[in-house]
Amino acid sequence: MATTPTTKFAALIYRLGSEPKRSLKRFLIGLGLFALAVAFIALGYFYQPWWQIPGLLLLAVALFFAIWGYLGIFANRFAQVIAATHPPLPVDDNAPPD
Repeated sequence: MATTPTTKFAALIYRLGSEPKRSLKRFLIGLGLFALAVAFIALGYFYQPWWQIPGLLLLAVALFFAIWGYLGIFANRFAQVIAATHPPLPVDDNAPPD
């Protein structure tokens, strides 16, 4: 990602994908919270229905983290594609050709 972003979209992609390890950590936290939320919802289904309420609240938080993390992972991959397909521009456009 040594190239300078040329559009706002590319700048956003580079910013979101700049820390892939943090994005993976967010995604795994969201995945773990999702599993915990499903356990609460199942507990409420089989025993006391009020267990489903914390499960649903936890599900919203889990989806937020999982989507945020996955978006960062995807942005990192997509930034690599952008960098590979758009080579950096020369520094001096007015230089005579070689």
